[in-house]
Amino acid sequence: MRRRPGLSARLKLTLSYVGFLAVAGAALLAVVWAYLLRYVPDNSRGLLGVSPNRYLLVHTFVPAAAVAMACLLVFGLVGGWLLAGRMLAPLTRITEAARTAGNGALSHRIRLGGRQDEFRELSDAFDSMLQRLESHVAEQQRFAANASHELRTPLAISRTLLDVARKDPTRNPRELVERLHVVTTRAIDLTEALLLLSRGGSGELTREDVDLSLLAEEAAETLLPLAENRGTTLDVTGGAAPTHGSAELLLRTVTNLVQNAVVHNLPEGGTVTVVTGTDGNTSVLRVENTGRSLAPDLVPTLVEPFQRGTGRTRADEHDGVGLGLAIVAAVVRAHDGTLDLAARPGGGLRVTVRFPRG
Repeated sequence: MRRRPGLSARLKLTLSYVGFLAVAGAALLAVVWAYLLRYVPDNSRGLLGVSPNRYLLVHTFVPAAAVAMACLLVFGLVGGWLLAGRMLAPLTRITEAARTAGNGALSHRIRLGGRQDEFRELSDAFDSMLQRLESHVAEQQRFAANASHELRTPLAISRTLLDVARKDPTRNPRELVERLHVVTTRAIDLTEALLLLSRGGSGELTREDVDLSLLAEEAAETLLPLAENRGTTLDVTGGAAPTHGSAELLLRTVTNLVQNAVVHNLPEGGTVTVVTGTDGNTSVLRVENTGRSLAPDLVPTLVEPFQRGTGRTRADEHDGVGLGLAIVAAVVRAHDGTLDLAARPGGGLRVTVRFPRG
């Protein structure tokens, strides 16, 4: 936005300092005139015939007062300019940091020293904003790179299959179609997951009253055949957990959590427990599953896009694209909720989601 040039803040402060000194000096002279000179007699003999009269005092006082006022204004101009520059120096550093950040250098920090005041608060807030922004941009760049890599893989496989089929016309086309179907389905699932992740991270949601317990039952009913095929016991308990949000996204969240719990479980005899309820002003959904032991430093990274975790990848038809918990985290943030992941002592994972109570 282009603006017309105007006075700088430093010059405005300097002029305000000079104006204040001028008013204060004029008031002081007025007090001297009102309370001192009026008691001096205005006659040729003066006071008691010794002291000068008012006429002489006025003619000697006014030039001296004018010189004093001129010196006061010069002092105020110079001193105000220096003082304003010193006071506005932190603001200048903040402005330079803002320009640097505007040019793309988000790693720059102000780190303004000194004791706490308004400028230090502004500097600290700006540094915190830059840190969050740099982290967000880096996360988006990693996400874009990983998404490109994940999308390129099925496309490269499809091209390879087509090249092989073109070079070998005698190859069974049914096998080619089946393999292309699997690869294409994976690419579609990845694309839909990316779109859902983008939508879940936005604040534009159609909200309605939702009961997490009903969503948990629906997700369990949908995934029950998968759990039975894997020999996993799926148990849903608890009471009503009302909240307010997008029923579609919340259902996808619950489904992702339950599916992850079923897939990343013991080969046989595993269990998945889903519990819903309320805790004060929040509605709680807790999903626990048995499985392999997880390192504590690995658990927080599971919500990052394309992070499956060591020992958690399954190479079958239910092998995901590494976006399940990332989608959950995005939807939870969009609904002002909290997501907590913890490794179970005996192996497996405990996921607790809290939403504002509806």
